[in-house]
Amino acid sequence: MTELEREFKNILTARREKSRLRSLDIASNTLVDFSSNDYLSLSTNATFKSMILTELEKLPIGSGGSRLLDGNNSYVEDLESTISSFHKSQSALLFSSGFDANVSIFTSIPQPGDYVFFDEYIHASVHDGMKLGRTKYRYPFKHNNVESLASQLQTFYRGTGHIFIALESVYSMDGDLAPLKEIVELSKRVFPMKIYIIVDEAHATGVIGDGRGLVAQLGLENDIFIRVHTFGKALSSNGAVVLCSSLTREYLINYSRPLIFSTAMSFVMLSTIKCAYQFLNTEEFYESHRRLMSLTNFFGRESHSSGLNKKFQLIGGHSSIFALLTSKPRKLSRELRNRGFLVRPIVFPTVPKGAERIRICLHALNTEEQLRNIIQCLLEYSSANL
Repeated sequence: MTELEREFKNILTARREKSRLRSLDIASNTLVDFSSNDYLSLSTNATFKSMILTELEKLPIGSGGSRLLDGNNSYVEDLESTISSFHKSQSALLFSSGFDANVSIFTSIPQPGDYVFFDEYIHASVHDGMKLGRTKYRYPFKHNNVESLASQLQTFYRGTGHIFIALESVYSMDGDLAPLKEIVELSKRVFPMKIYIIVDEAHATGVIGDGRGLVAQLGLENDIFIRVHTFGKALSSNGAVVLCSSLTREYLINYSRPLIFSTAMSFVMLSTIKCAYQFLNTEEFYESHRRLMSLTNFFGRESHSSGLNKKFQLIGGHSSIFALLTSKPRKLSRELRNRGFLVRPIVFPTVPKGAERIRICLHALNTEEQLRNIIQCLLEYSSANL
């Protein structure tokens, strides 16, 4: 063991002693999935798989280079046009991941002297982008709290520079929706023409607003500066897209280092994304979407009628994500796994101390019986551990 590796070992040991050590595990495929982001159950959908294989037969495999060299082609540009039309955006730019997209936005777009106000629960990729970015004026506001945002704007903004507001439409740890309309109204009222809102729609893509996201559902497409949609969740693909103006797209092409210095997505990924958007226009998608929404409503009703909401603090209900707060998330997760359910513990630093939880993600192929069963298991656990 080298000196450096001994350092690694000591650091990891300290993390283990704090119960914060992360590891990779392989869950049994016999467990009922209440954990993954595969909201539409597309990863096992036979129609979707057939569409991809048919599309791939017409294409090469690799991209051949970065977008600025040999990785650009009519296929990827046509796909960007299709996606921008679907989401009613002027333009679109594909990225290899949502992380890359957010890092690109927040490292390159806010200029020195600009301000970024961000929801305190914003994704880690936005934090990394801000840390690498050009402005030092970065201020959090309380989660989904418009009054807190207004207070922060009034307290810290000095009257010069652009203002960026960063938020998510659906927050993955709580399953709640951002008060987008109220934030748009606030921005028009307090600093008109100075505020630029950036919305990460990762967990809304394919789920909220007939798959188009919360911004589209609320008809706010013209009020949002940038939307980020990702494909690795409900669309069972990889990558992300930045929806923006044509000029902003051109700016990102010139200043986004993750885009400039990364190999472009392969045709395998591009064809999967294309087929995912084609699937969003099929009756089968609407059936899956209706089923998912029905299950979401069912779980909310059953949680209340069974008294589960009195045993645990239950968060969610506006999306297919529910969180149950518990001081012993690992123990509860193990118990549920022993009973046949895949549910992950969520602990600090992913969530704040004192807000540890398990997260229950619903999918189109879950059943009402499975939901009743997991609720019963949670009730039994609560009774046995009081």
